[in-house]
Amino acid sequence: MSKNKKIIFGLSLFAVAIMIMFFSTMPSAGSKEISIEELLTDNYKDEYVLTQGLLKQDSVKWDADKIELTFEIVDEESSATLPIIYKGVKPDNFSDDVIVIVEGFIKDNGVFEAEKVQTKCPSKYEGEDTENYDMEMHKNMNENKQDE
Repeated sequence: MSKNKKIIFGLSLFAVAIMIMFFSTMPSAGSKEISIEELLTDNYKDEYVLTQGLLKQDSVKWDADKIELTFEIVDEESSATLPIIYKGVKPDNFSDDVIVIVEGFIKDNGVFEAEKVQTKCPSKYEGEDTENYDMEMHKNMNENKQDE
């Protein structure tokens, strides 16, 4: 094999390895995103899935000795409830109106055993609709601030 062919072969092998690493580290590479209602149909037993819902605040139980968190999430559309157990550190912003994203397995007893738990900021932190943005009001606020 000539020197040029060896270099091209090595570079192409390197490029393939980088692409495989890139795609395997994408967030949903190993899981299917399923709604809570679908998840409760028994079609996904022992299958690694991702789901999300609103945290039911009164269901949160934290056992610091076992480093175990149990809670329930509710599907916003169907009101279906999913009990979850997670062995790991409790996320910081675990409060009302937070959206919880979990990845793991639903077991025969109907409890979701989460391997990953993430939270999304509540909608109250999202920006306002830009269609209703009042440019004049913003200018006046800035002018008043500068006058002070």
